Amino acid sequence: MKDKQMKKTIKGIAAPLSLANVDTDVIMPKRFLITITREGLADGTFADLRFDNEGEVRPDFILNKQPWTTANILVVGDNFGCGSSREHAVWGMRQLGIDACIGTSFAGIFYDNARKNGLALPVVSSETRGDLLQFASDANGGEISIDLETRTITAGDVKAPFEMDDATQTALIRGRDDTMDSLEYVDAIRA
Repeated sequence: MKDKQMKKTIKGIAAPLSLANVDTDVIMPKRFLITITREGLADGTFADLRFDNEGEVRPDFILNKQPWTTANILVVGDNFGCGSSREHAVWGMRQLGIDACIGTSFAGIFYDNARKNGLALPVVSSETRGDLLQFASDANGGEISIDLETRTITAGDVKAPFEMDDATQTALIRGRDDTMDSLEYVDAIRA
């Protein structure tokens, strides 16, 4: 069985999304939960923040502004991903091109769903998050680097450690999930 390797380092433009308690209903509104597959969820991701009631782009939302239209990293507010357990929120974020969210805390079920779907969630101190929000707010779109192996984030002059449990770190680096890990023991399971 071949591993789908993920990058050990995630690099890209980070967008500041400092709202606290962004729940999964904000990340993926329920009206987009009509599909029986994972496809097409990017359009629903942050839909009520990205678009107005007529479906027009909200020019004031960060992901609709240059250079953040190509952001693959979000610097987020406290308790990101709270609310319901819908895995669609993570699926949509991944389809939108988001590889990581950096914050001080994440809801537990959201964290588990993120790990299973290759969305990195580095946990940093409030001070580091403040520095990263300031860095990400720069209209020049500076690049942030998240080194999964050393658990460090680099953004301009900011270099800071982040927390991530060993199992999540390994899953992200190896590009694996619980099912793939279980299949390593298929002979023992059969026995």
